Amino acid sequence: SEAKSGRTDLIFLIRFRHCCLLRNQRCLLAYLYDRLLRIRALRWEYGSVLPNTIQFHMSAEEVEWFNRYKKSLATYMRSVGGEEGLDLTQDVKPPKSLYIEVRCLRDYGEFEIDDGTTVLLKKNSQHFLPRWKCEQLIRQGVLEHILS
Repeated sequence: SEAKSGRTDLIFLIRFRHCCLLRNQRCLLAYLYDRLLRIRALRWEYGSVLPNTIQFHMSAEEVEWFNRYKKSLATYMRSVGGEEGLDLTQDVKPPKSLYIEVRCLRDYGEFEIDDGTTVLLKKNSQHFLPRWKCEQLIRQGVLEHILS
């Protein structure tokens, strides 16, 4: 009101304050967008269930956004690839071989392969398993790929 009444020296301060507010808003939006990109990457890295240590550092809105993204991705994967759908999270990198040798880092229990064979995954046991079945467990830290 004082600037409208004739105090022109305040106009510069008002403009400066407004520019500072706009800059802070842009920085905040860039930060939030970067967090969403990182949360989206977590879905591809860890799968549909995040570890508690990561969820602990997320706000309620971020957890809600992750759940909506997870459902949206699952709906899309079911719609592509025929009756069973297509799991896009498998084979993130092109495989060099179909089977890999893995070592179990912790007790996991029984693990069933598509041909009906069940393998008991105990700590420090080594197995020769299909890559696409093991990739999710490798990302979760249950299995370790043994490189020759």
